[in-house]
Amino acid sequence: MQKKSIAVLFGGCSGEYNVSLSSAASVIENLDTEKYNLVLIGITQQGSWLRYSGTVEDIRNDRWHLHPSCIPSFFSPSREVRGLIELVHTEYHVTPIDVVFPVLHGKYGEDGTLQGLLELSGIPFVGCGMLSSALCMDKELAHKLVQAAGIDTPCSLTIHRSERMEEVLSEAEALGFPLFVKPARSGSSLGISKVNNRQELITGIEHAFIHDSKVVIEQNINGFEVGCAVLGNSDPIIGMIDEIELQGHFFDFSEKYSLISSKIHLPARIDEDTATKVKESALTIYKTLGCRGFARVDMFLTADGRIVFNEVNTIPGFTSNSRYPNMLQASGMTYANILNQLIELAIDEN
Repeated sequence: MQKKSIAVLFGGCSGEYNVSLSSAASVIENLDTEKYNLVLIGITQQGSWLRYSGTVEDIRNDRWHLHPSCIPSFFSPSREVRGLIELVHTEYHVTPIDVVFPVLHGKYGEDGTLQGLLELSGIPFVGCGMLSSALCMDKELAHKLVQAAGIDTPCSLTIHRSERMEEVLSEAEALGFPLFVKPARSGSSLGISKVNNRQELITGIEHAFIHDSKVVIEQNINGFEVGCAVLGNSDPIIGMIDEIELQGHFFDFSEKYSLISSKIHLPARIDEDTATKVKESALTIYKTLGCRGFARVDMFLTADGRIVFNEVNTIPGFTSNSRYPNMLQASGMTYANILNQLIELAIDEN
């Protein structure tokens, strides 16, 4: 059989650039080069696209963009081309691509922007489509749709820059402290604050507006967080459920990637009946938001047994130690097998 050409995209101009480098390095190391020709494409923090042919270590250490192999490149939106255009001096070369594997996190990577370009290009790609990616990234819209599907969500308030602060503060305070203040469209807990009084609320709102023009103020849920790794298109499977045990205020950006004071329990410390309900809720959320390929669905479990939706990550962390692959590996899959299945699902969807 002829090898498939798989374009692995990494980097990106979001606050999660470094996380993407770590995830992509693991993906590249575990893709089967007996089956696939790998075409590596890095996006700098300034937004330049470069085809790269150096080592995985240089990606991991953020030296990749200094490598002499880097060639300015981009995907053609023309379906006649279905490939990567490389600008070589005064000429251009076309490299046909069978599947794109985006390993990008956050803005411009998992918010539907890139997915829209790939849908225009006609090149199959791993993961959720444009609409689903955009919906899952938007905390306000995702919560409204999931709530309409019958699943609990935290009480919340959405605000924009133009709104009068005094009115916003009064409405937010009516939800009751503590509150979470979140940029509506940001990943990895960037820009999120847990606030306990009016002054912290004001500071939290100002901080969130640095990351987005729309901010969600959300009721605190007394409970613990569980995650579901969902894999598939029309008939998805779910890996073993994990649980976050918090020691600090919340699972913020540094805690997610250091686990200094928090613990991940795999499997989650819940009974079989609760696990079944959590998985059923995750599937409902996955389908309601139009997900395909893969996503991690995060929910809260309260002391009185309620399941409350938190968020969906359409391109979750993908290092060999990340929660998503670990949950599936705990169910018996290998990391390499997960990658193969994702590529096959992308081809099937096309």
